[in-house]
Amino acid sequence: MELAQIAQLLNHTLSPDSNAVRTASEALDRLSLRPDFPFSLLSIAAGGENQGQKVAAATYLKNFTRRSINDDGTLSKVSKEFKDQLMRALLQVEPAVLKVLVEAFRIIVVAEFVKQNSWPELVPDLLSAIQNSNLISNGADCKWNTINALTVLHALLRPFQYFLNPTVAKEPVPPQLELIAKEFLVPLLALFHQLVEKALATHNRTEMEMEKILVTICKCIYFAVRSYMPSTLAPLLPSFCRDLISILGSLSFDCAVTMEDGYLMRLKTGKRCLLIFCALVTRHRKCSDKLMPDIINCVLNVVKYSKNISELDFLSERIVSLAFDVISHVLETGPGWRLVSPHFTFLLDSAIFPALVMNEKDISEWEEDADEYIRKNLPSDLDGISGWREDLFTARKSAINLLGVISMSKGPPMGTSSNGSSSSKRKKGEKNKRYDQHRFMGELFVLPFFSKFPIPSDANASQTRIINDYFGVLMAYGGLQDFLREQGPSYVTTLIRTRVLPLYTISVCLPYLVATANWILGELAPCLPEEMSADVYSSLLKALAMPDKGDTSCYPVRVSAAGAIAALLENDYAPPEWLPLLKGVIGRISNEDEESSFLFQLLSSVVEAGDENVVVHIPYIVSSLVGAISKWIPANLEPWPQVVERGFSALAVMAQSWENFMPEELEQNESSKKWASGRATIGRAFSALLQQAWLSPICQLDKEGEVSASPSCIDDSSALLLSIMLSVTGSNVLLELKVSELLLVWADLIADWHAWEESEDLSVFDCIKEVVNLHCKYGLKNFLVRRMPSPPAPPVPQRSIIEGISVFVSEAILQYPSATWRACSCVHVLLHVPSYSFETDGVKQSLVIAFSQAAFSRFREIRSKPSSLWKPLLLALSSCYLCYPDVVEGILEKGENDGFAIWASALGFLLTSSFEPRLSATSEIKLIVMALAQVVERLLGLEKASGGLLHDCFTSLLEASVRLKEVQEEKEEDEDDEQDEDDDGDDDEESEDYDEESEAEEHEETEEEFLDRYAKAAVALENGIVIEEGDEEDQDHDTELGSLEEVDQQRVVLSLIEKYHQLLIQGQALPLQLISSFLNAYPECSLFFQQSR
Repeated sequence: MELAQIAQLLNHTLSPDSNAVRTASEALDRLSLRPDFPFSLLSIAAGGENQGQKVAAATYLKNFTRRSINDDGTLSKVSKEFKDQLMRALLQVEPAVLKVLVEAFRIIVVAEFVKQNSWPELVPDLLSAIQNSNLISNGADCKWNTINALTVLHALLRPFQYFLNPTVAKEPVPPQLELIAKEFLVPLLALFHQLVEKALATHNRTEMEMEKILVTICKCIYFAVRSYMPSTLAPLLPSFCRDLISILGSLSFDCAVTMEDGYLMRLKTGKRCLLIFCALVTRHRKCSDKLMPDIINCVLNVVKYSKNISELDFLSERIVSLAFDVISHVLETGPGWRLVSPHFTFLLDSAIFPALVMNEKDISEWEEDADEYIRKNLPSDLDGISGWREDLFTARKSAINLLGVISMSKGPPMGTSSNGSSSSKRKKGEKNKRYDQHRFMGELFVLPFFSKFPIPSDANASQTRIINDYFGVLMAYGGLQDFLREQGPSYVTTLIRTRVLPLYTISVCLPYLVATANWILGELAPCLPEEMSADVYSSLLKALAMPDKGDTSCYPVRVSAAGAIAALLENDYAPPEWLPLLKGVIGRISNEDEESSFLFQLLSSVVEAGDENVVVHIPYIVSSLVGAISKWIPANLEPWPQVVERGFSALAVMAQSWENFMPEELEQNESSKKWASGRATIGRAFSALLQQAWLSPICQLDKEGEVSASPSCIDDSSALLLSIMLSVTGSNVLLELKVSELLLVWADLIADWHAWEESEDLSVFDCIKEVVNLHCKYGLKNFLVRRMPSPPAPPVPQRSIIEGISVFVSEAILQYPSATWRACSCVHVLLHVPSYSFETDGVKQSLVIAFSQAAFSRFREIRSKPSSLWKPLLLALSSCYLCYPDVVEGILEKGENDGFAIWASALGFLLTSSFEPRLSATSEIKLIVMALAQVVERLLGLEKASGGLLHDCFTSLLEASVRLKEVQEEKEEDEDDEQDEDDDGDDDEESEDYDEESEAEEHEETEEEFLDRYAKAAVALENGIVIEEGDEEDQDHDTELGSLEEVDQQRVVLSLIEKYHQLLIQGQALPLQLISSFLNAYPECSLFFQQSR
């Protein structure tokens, strides 16, 4: 193969011409089948004409290697010759190429060295390369680059940063990692110590190559100890940590430092040092306990620079953030209190509080990017205060988290009393209960510290220092939410009434403080007493309406107020009046996208919380909102903006609330008329909105002349469409609302929809069932067969509504385990509820083919071990089989050898006691009875009467018939007793549930239990057991059989036995217990079983 040809094609892949890129890529794909192709790519990556060509070759080689991975994670055979050449190239190429080429190396390493423990030459070859590299051997003729060699070692260690075998609760160190530690890391630590001494001796100067070696070695050590602890590394940790401490001590957080490349590398090394400390403290306590005092002293010298937070670059601030995290980690350990508590005063005064006060960067972000300011300073994810968090990233968030950990820590027992005589008179147990208690540091130390800062008032609001400091006080309160939730309601009430609510009464506008106060009130909503909630709600309403003040935007104030009000409502606060709140929110929805976007979210919360108090206003709300939302819908096919998505989401919530609560009032005629009028109003409004979104200006026509609409908000749009269909009261309304036209577009959208979000309550499925019901009532145009398009469009048949739906259902069965139950329930509805004529029989057959292929393909994937997903898949196949036995049998046999027998046997297994959950729905068992009867008759017709499959299927048929009779009788008994048992049974169950929940809350999972639980889950996942099997509520829905409901399954079974009893019963070894049970249920069959008893 000519290198020049491949090199030229690689150059073409860099062309701005997309056609040239596509042509070159296709040619490279054809050439990739040649055995010498990867060698050619490697040669070009190492010695191409220019850097662009080299990077292109390395990139193609990386992707080529990734495509070579088999389904089981192994890699197609990689020759020793290629691996040797790859290693030589890695040790020589320039940094830009190395960055890409090392990814191809890592893919091979994971497949061969990590998973299979092969590639024996790797370690000795790489060790030799490092020892003979330019910066290690100092030889003039060294051809290996030390930085490259260490980068390769870094890639070799990267897979070991995580546990390799999650199925083992306590996994030992892999032998490969032990070998790497012994051969590479131990010698490198000696080199690391020498380089650290040399680097620190240069004072203010840095050498780029030396700094690169330091940061790369630190990365290697970090990956080696992040999960495991190699035995050869543990004894060297004390000296290594001293070197890390020396590096951190050399960092400067003064803004005067010039950020040259070498010093930037030093900062990266400092960041990696702190990550290593975090790993040692959280994962390797036995090794780190003795090191903690030195680590704490080191990080205390870093966090004091939080006073410069507004002037620090991102990397420097990240280092300060990590230093706070290290302290949080240490404080959560056994010796943590002894090591950290002496420094509490220093931490609060000189580290934590300076990170919280307002600074110039805050004001700049408020003005330039308000959403970024909200994300960083008013976060909604601080409810997880913990010493083990690793996702904080900013110094302020880490400081707040550390403050929360300090507040939840407990000081020494408060066991001394000045009044010894009175104490001696108390019982010992009572004395201990009162005095011998640990108290939270939040009460003893943290809150008293912040109480010394005065709250702003009209008298001092002009003093910048007071405003900035109190901003920090409010931030601190946000970090104390876990502590405050542990206190009594009066404690929280006093704090909010004296230190937060007065901010809302100041005549001077303080938007920065009010926004933070809103956030605190929202975070503390779960622990607010009821009498306090009213005052808080009143204050938040004022903040929600706060206008901008001159050049200062109050957008963050309004956003945080909306979030806090939503939090209050979610915690069961009911405003005295709902209508003023609704009008206030709707009135503020305007032309500003950002403003309206969060107001839609608040509106959803109000509707969900208000229930019947709000539902009467929904027609008015919907009518008011549709016009506003329609203005933001783009005319082209671009994705909808966030404000439209949230608007649709709010409308979907209202549609659901209306359907949930209004039918209860239908008993009165006046309410019935009002409800019907409201539903019609909602239907017309939703129809107008969807017509604009999907039909006007008939959106756009794609290349084939079909209507194309934006696929945004499929789930919420389906909820609106469902509401429209429910509002239809006659054929005239159907035409007026253009329901058929909307359904055509909707069916096309869901057929091409692949952005599944694993949602358990997709409105699409509810919509599918209502479409079928609507068609049965009024006959929808284009439901079964779509009319040919009018000229000038080409006369090409297009997808009908039901065909579009079938594509979606088939895809859901194939791809999404959480949707399997609902998708399979739609199969029964689509096949049995509509009436198919002779002309539309082909449509029904196409549905059966699509559903059968999808269901059997999915069943084959999970049939190795019975699971609850067997039931919906096998029942869906049963429905298909009853429609077209020959077609389905052909699909089953084509899918797998003896596929028909596999399905029939599995169907019988559903009836056994071994299968969970046991069949309990009448419709499911009836479907199985009819399917098995059809199978038995078909086997008899094929002259397979002597086969074991016939015996098994007939036995299962008898079992299903008996089970059906039992379920029908149980249902009748339950209906008779239901009214008497309802009240007492519910109370008892609620009490038992409450007791079980209380017991569950008392048990705190240990580390061993946690690891064991996750190991079992990993084993289940590895064995192919489906973990996500959908919502349990989906499993309780009755199967809609449509026209099959009219079939008398008892007559079908009895007729089959009467016709073929000689073949079915005589000579068959049927279980006597089964025969007895069957005859008890169906005594009229006694005559046929006389010889078998």
